[in-house]
Amino acid sequence: MLSKTGREAVVGILGPGDFFGEGCLAGVQTRTGTATAITPSVIALIGKGKMVRLLHHQHSMSDRFISHMLSRNIRIEEDLLDQLFNSSEKRLARTLLVLARYGTLDEPAPAVPRISQETLAKMVGTTRSRVNFFLNKFKKLGFIEYNGQIPLKINSSLLSVVLHD
Repeated sequence: MLSKTGREAVVGILGPGDFFGEGCLAGVQTRTGTATAITPSVIALIGKGKMVRLLHHQHSMSDRFISHMLSRNIRIEEDLLDQLFNSSEKRLARTLLVLARYGTLDEPAPAVPRISQETLAKMVGTTRSRVNFFLNKFKKLGFIEYNGQIPLKINSSLLSVVLHD
């Protein structure tokens, strides 16, 4: 998202099978953000009318969509609490775990998708230099395998940064 003053924020990372643009189903006329693929992707475009019909007539589709919306709502609440109460170091650790899909039903990915430190900084709400500092700290502590380039490998020990109070 881009504010009127030019500040940018990454408000979400979607994975395989996720929906976006569903605001039109609730009557939202204007998009408030944009979507950018950071890995090779295949996007299925479903028109509003067709989506409404699918949700009304295919129960498995409506169940999946409701599950997606509830999961997204939970993640947004977690993101808000993260921004309000956690340090940028802890927010970066959580962001890396989310990117590696820890906490999902899927197996965690062995590596974070290719993403710039600048984009990570926008996601975390800090500067690129702080992201670089913390990535190097996480490397020294053995939480990640990192050679100055992303993708990087996440070790499950990174969870201790997020879970430790």
